[in-house]
Amino acid sequence: MTTGTSHFLRVLSICLLCGLIAACGARKGGGYYKDDGPGDNPPANLDRVPDAVPKIEPLARGPNRPYTALGQSFTPDISGRPYRVQGRASWYGRKFHGKPTSNGERYDMYGMTAAHPTLPIPSYVRVTRVSTGKTVVLRVNDRGPFIASRVIDLSYVAAYKLGVLAPGSAEVIVERIMPEEIRGWRAQAPTAAPPPAIASAPMATPQTQTTAPASPPPAPVPVRPQAAVAMAASTAEVGTASSGGFYLQAGAFSDPARAQSMAADLTGKVPSDLGATIKIEQSSGSLYRVRIGPFTSRDAATQASDRLRDGAGLPTTLSAP
Repeated sequence: MTTGTSHFLRVLSICLLCGLIAACGARKGGGYYKDDGPGDNPPANLDRVPDAVPKIEPLARGPNRPYTALGQSFTPDISGRPYRVQGRASWYGRKFHGKPTSNGERYDMYGMTAAHPTLPIPSYVRVTRVSTGKTVVLRVNDRGPFIASRVIDLSYVAAYKLGVLAPGSAEVIVERIMPEEIRGWRAQAPTAAPPPAIASAPMATPQTQTTAPASPPPAPVPVRPQAAVAMAASTAEVGTASSGGFYLQAGAFSDPARAQSMAADLTGKVPSDLGATIKIEQSSGSLYRVRIGPFTSRDAATQASDRLRDGAGLPTTLSAP
């Protein structure tokens, strides 16, 4: 290959890369840019796609090094510090489906994954939509978005489960799931993680990321009596973390009064023969999670989730013990 040909190919590659970055960075308002968007034949059971199951994994080499995107420098945080930030979440879909992510995996728009500018790759996050309290657990395996107003890019199915597809973006709280919580997670729920996600980094416009100050480890707290016993929301209390078993999460709120209201409403919807308790538990920071349980096994919790969804119209997600 001649020197001139080699130089031309390098320039062409750089131009193509810049075009991709500019395209992804130009997303405005909606959830995707131009030819991105939903797949042609999405699976019929997106509601049943399970959350990512956190586990402690070695960090990938390449995507955890300092890098530059659109003239702005980013330094991945591999210090092990907690992370909790509120901001806008967007999503990416078919344009990147099957293409390499930052850590070399393939992007699966139907997998519970996410892209983040600086969190370690891989790592796990709990993403809660502020307006609804809906929460999902995702595995970070990609870099982006780089738009200043956005803090995380969700996979298509994660956006679907949070109700973000139509508006394209939404206000969320992103919390990193720390190793100490993951170790307890694995002890309580020793289940293999779902198949690795497959994605390609959506290179968007630069984003200034803000790391929240370190917060103490999560301290959930039980609040509700047996589901069969009616109890006014005003009488619920916030206590210490539950231990053992599997739980279903119905919602998460920054306002404890909204959590109390949901807990009271659930009293008439959760069948007494489930033998479950409705609890309000405080996670890291000031997020109050409404949970149902405990159940003796993951299968029992999944069956209860199906029953609540089909019989009471109540969507829930499997939550860490």
